[in-house]
Amino acid sequence: MHKIGIIQFPGSNTERETFMACQRVGMEPVEVLWNSSQKILSDMVGYIIIGGFSYEDRSRAGVIAALEPIMQQIKIESEKGKPVLGICNGAQILVESGLVPGLKDYSIGVALTDNKRIVDGQVVGVGYYNTWTNLKLSTNPERCAFTRHSDPNILMNIPLAHGEGRFVMPNGLLDQLIKNEQLVYKYSNDSGDIIDEFPTNPNGSVNNIAAISNSSGNVMAMMPHPERTTNGDAIFSSMKEYIDENYPTINQPLSFSITNHKSKELNIDDKSTEWIIDLIITDNEAKSINTALNHLGFDIEVNRQIHWEINIDGEPTNVLNKIIGSGELFNSNKEYIVDKKEKYDASFLVRPNEDIYGRAKYESLTNRFDIKEISYIKRGVIWNINSKSGNLNDEINSILTTNIFFNPHCYEYYEIKK
Repeated sequence: MHKIGIIQFPGSNTERETFMACQRVGMEPVEVLWNSSQKILSDMVGYIIIGGFSYEDRSRAGVIAALEPIMQQIKIESEKGKPVLGICNGAQILVESGLVPGLKDYSIGVALTDNKRIVDGQVVGVGYYNTWTNLKLSTNPERCAFTRHSDPNILMNIPLAHGEGRFVMPNGLLDQLIKNEQLVYKYSNDSGDIIDEFPTNPNGSVNNIAAISNSSGNVMAMMPHPERTTNGDAIFSSMKEYIDENYPTINQPLSFSITNHKSKELNIDDKSTEWIIDLIITDNEAKSINTALNHLGFDIEVNRQIHWEINIDGEPTNVLNKIIGSGELFNSNKEYIVDKKEKYDASFLVRPNEDIYGRAKYESLTNRFDIKEISYIKRGVIWNINSKSGNLNDEINSILTTNIFFNPHCYEYYEIKK
């Protein structure tokens, strides 16, 4: 019987459903923890990285897990043609590791970012969402290891539950993925129509994408949960048939090249006030990042601060006091506004391309608290780095290429001059 490694990181919570799905189609699921030996992995004929609230996701969904040694070994096994399925958080890990979509040298070409529910061009909701959804096969069933038993004329109705499930990517890469038949499943309505708005598209994903494969078709990142219902069994029976046939990959390499992302120049409007917010309590997000980078061999210390740019029409003092009183931008019980900027070896500001959180705070302050003098609010994160070895200039580019601080396809960054 085929042994399938069920990859579990701390926080994974769908192992039971995944075990049952494998057993229903005649495969043998084997629990594989994130710190298991290389030998255990090599004994498996396929892998499923399961969903849940995975390892250190307080920093960004999937990024810490993607840097773990087990993912380097899974890359090696996938190159042998072995099937790798990532579900929900597992999909996020595959994206952050570069296994999907499968660019040269596992460059990150795609991001899974915050959900955005859109109706008639207006954002009606953001963040976590759970529902049942219809998936429509959008590739040749033989193109992918997980679609061989899927019928293009029959919709797959399965659940989803996530907060960061919106696929975004450069337009040029999207065109190539379409041409290369790597967009495996798309969200559709009950009639099978691909409608690019909520509720058909539950998270705002570009092109209604629910699942993407790599260029060889043996690795798939899928946000909905096929393991939670027998409606998704075709995914697992297809995987079994693919293994039975001794990994018949269809390699259609991608030629898309990722442009090196450079820091931008930060320009703050004259009408804007900058707030830098620090924590009184331990910053677990910064601690997660610090620990991961230390494990990668970087002898550094990391500090994180929240950055607000508040643009006000008129005299700012009274308006800023109202904002402080609202408690919307920081919690005075555990956070405070930094009076004086400390000096670090390196600092940079990271902002999302779509500032959903900043927009939500603006709407709350102007509508709920009736502070009408605010023109706009922008939120970002300042990452401060000190080197213990004194060689930060040599290390900084290597640190940035880990993408641990931001995914370049949904964030931009600004170097803060010393």
